[in-house]
Amino acid sequence: MTADRVGPLAGCSIVVTRATNQASSLSTALAARGAEVIQLPVIAIAKPTDGGAALSEAIDESVSGSYEWIVVTSPNGARLVADGISKQLVGGSEFSVRFAAVGPRTAAPLLAAGHIVDLIPFEASAEGLLAEFPRPSGNRNRLLLARAETAREVLPKGLRAFGWEVEVVVVYRNVATDVDAATLAAAAQADLITFTSESTVHRYHSLLAGEQVTPLDAVCIGSISGAAARDVGHEVVEADTQSVEGLVAAVEGWARSRVD
Repeated sequence: MTADRVGPLAGCSIVVTRATNQASSLSTALAARGAEVIQLPVIAIAKPTDGGAALSEAIDESVSGSYEWIVVTSPNGARLVADGISKQLVGGSEFSVRFAAVGPRTAAPLLAAGHIVDLIPFEASAEGLLAEFPRPSGNRNRLLLARAETAREVLPKGLRAFGWEVEVVVVYRNVATDVDAATLAAAAQADLITFTSESTVHRYHSLLAGEQVTPLDAVCIGSISGAAARDVGHEVVEADTQSVEGLVAAVEGWARSRVD
């Protein structure tokens, strides 16, 4: 532990399990507050097996007006959809599709690209989106659901039950990374671990190979990752908002509780 660290998280060692290309903002924020950050990216973001061909075709259909909605369920998916649209549209042309995102963090890449996100539910989850999603009206009942290769079936099943014709397109895959044994050992000795998705929980525990749950305390970005972490034995604090800021605030709350 570095002796000269200062800030509300000084003296705390915290594991960040996010993919490398996503981890910098969280790691930087925690380190700025005095934490010793152990970066242990347990997953990486990879292209779908078709190289993105299905997404390109679906976006082409969207531009031609085939879909009423495009629904995105993660920031990665939203970013890839926004990038694909920007490649398809020529000369600033527009199209009439509506966007829905499961939460503000997911909506951010679409908003940054200049798109209007018509539906961001109060509860940032698939269940929250279903609770607020409209039923189809008229003949336009097709929607595009852009998501990871491995995902819960709650959303497509629920949307189909409403009467929507749902086209599910895989826009990326979460794949396992090679993890350095020394870094994994250091992570097991940390005070706290952070999880930003259900997949990071499962991958981390596959690396433990049935050994004791360490560290015991976990801060999770939402209810889905929180439930997964509880299921494998962690004591969980959930962030109030699904964002880096919400996650950092939850970590600070956890640190305060240790000294109260």
